Amino acid sequence: MIHKENTDLKIRLCEPDDFPFIFNLLKQLWPNLAVSFEDYQKVYNQGLESENQKLIVALINNEIVGCCCLTIKNNLWQIGNLGYLDILIVDENTRGRGIGRKLVDHITTIAIQNDCKRIDLDSAFYRTDAHVFYEKLGYEKIAYLISKTIDIG
Repeated sequence: MIHKENTDLKIRLCEPDDFPFIFNLLKQLWPNLAVSFEDYQKVYNQGLESENQKLIVALINNEIVGCCCLTIKNNLWQIGNLGYLDILIVDENTRGRGIGRKLVDHITTIAIQNDCKRIDLDSAFYRTDAHVFYEKLGYEKIAYLISKTIDIG
């Protein structure tokens, strides 16, 4: 059982054995999406091996309670590196305790260490609580994400 206080909160880089716990977090983020453990694990492992992706987890009393991923890309608009916050998830039982903020702070440090000039992210229109969270951290709404699914099948 996870305790109410965050006295033992630790943040570290992800490891291969973390995936089953991260998979459970992904199911919380997208409860209506049919998710395949094997497909997500393949992408997760590719992220761990990538020089351009940085994956971190938050732990309380050695239990994973959150994760965050940053992708770093060369970007002409920024004339240098741009960090893209791919994912931020905090376990629904531990939300509202500053864990998400600490994950974003940590990933921001990683972005700075990798010479990123800014961090972008996308968040679905209906996730208004997430928008408020990011705005409190200094993020601004500056654009629409326009997307198209490509049929590769």
